[in-house]
Amino acid sequence: MTKTVAEVMTPDPAVVKANDSLQTAIALLVEKKISALPVVDGQGKLVGIISDSDLTWQETGVDTPPYIMLLDSVIYLQNPAKHDAEIHKALGQTVGEVMSKKVYTIHPEKIVREAAHLMHEKHVGRLPVIAQDSEKVIGIITQGDIIRAMAQAS
Repeated sequence: MTKTVAEVMTPDPAVVKANDSLQTAIALLVEKKISALPVVDGQGKLVGIISDSDLTWQETGVDTPPYIMLLDSVIYLQNPAKHDAEIHKALGQTVGEVMSKKVYTIHPEKIVREAAHLMHEKHVGRLPVIAQDSEKVIGIITQGDIIRAMAQAS
């Protein structure tokens, strides 16, 4: 398929800001019947993404990290900083506290095959589309968008 990302993406996707409440994000996800929202700063630049998996993970809570007791001392078997970050995320009340900060993106002039490859390689279901000149979110491409484009091509 030689279509570009710009031809297949959903333009002007719904977005949230890091200081928005989780309830705002949840309501928007339900209203738009989508599974993720790009998180942008005041200039529209991408700072993260919040997905249904971030929100459902929060609902599961955090387990106590594995540890052993040795001579009345607690020795954690995992990095305590990781556990602290998980607690902060589980108790978060704003989008910024729960969102994923590592986001894979794509530019609109790339071909759909590149988007599909990146999604498969990184195990993600969507890619925010970023304008090359401004780094602002201009769209989003999902696995569903790619499947629809494949159906139209046949």
